[in-house]
Amino acid sequence: MDTQTRHALKQDRFITATTSGLDWVGQNRTSVVRWSIAVVVAIAVAVTGLIVYQKRASAAEVLLGQAMDIYETPVVQPNQPAEPGQTTYPSAAARAKAAAPIFSQVASQYGLLRAGEMARYFAGMAALDLGQKSEAEADLTKAAHSHDSDLAALAKLALANLYAQTDRTSQAVEVFRDLIAHPATTVSKPEAQLQMAQMYESTQPEEARRIYAEIKDQDKDSQAAQIASQKLASLK
Repeated sequence: MDTQTRHALKQDRFITATTSGLDWVGQNRTSVVRWSIAVVVAIAVAVTGLIVYQKRASAAEVLLGQAMDIYETPVVQPNQPAEPGQTTYPSAAARAKAAAPIFSQVASQYGLLRAGEMARYFAGMAALDLGQKSEAEADLTKAAHSHDSDLAALAKLALANLYAQTDRTSQAVEVFRDLIAHPATTVSKPEAQLQMAQMYESTQPEEARRIYAEIKDQDKDSQAAQIASQKLASLK
């Protein structure tokens, strides 16, 4: 078969395929149009959704930033001079009172976003500063279920200490053990052990000694081991 013939055959196949495709489109014009519209609508919805998400995320981050600026403002005693132009608060409670409403707003309006989850945790911490233990527990319990394991660990640690302060030792132990079994970047195993041992110091000193000794043996050169050694010496 010569080159010209092969070229002619290829053209015939291309023409046949194109003609068949056009025939199919012609026969299924309505379906094709509907499918095309559906694709365009789906893309439009996705783009709109992304724009809305970005706007909400940006708004949430701005509000969270405002609350954090307040919550990180220095606390200065009445007899302690502040730097010129520096905003200060007379107590941690006064500072928390100013930040708490904004944390709660972000958590309520943007609870599904990361900023909203972070705000929920800080709303709980601000409530602790204000002595509002039931409100703090509610917020920290929600934050403890965050998809962010590091944030959840922080909330669990605060929650465990709240349980300990309100004489719910068994609940505190359960949370501490969960943190020990599942350490996070924000709450390491030794840190959870140290706080659990501290809880036991006044009620079960023998158990506190056991935990401190375990921490000491895990890594003798670590800061946690040094703290555990000091605690063991003071408990004798």
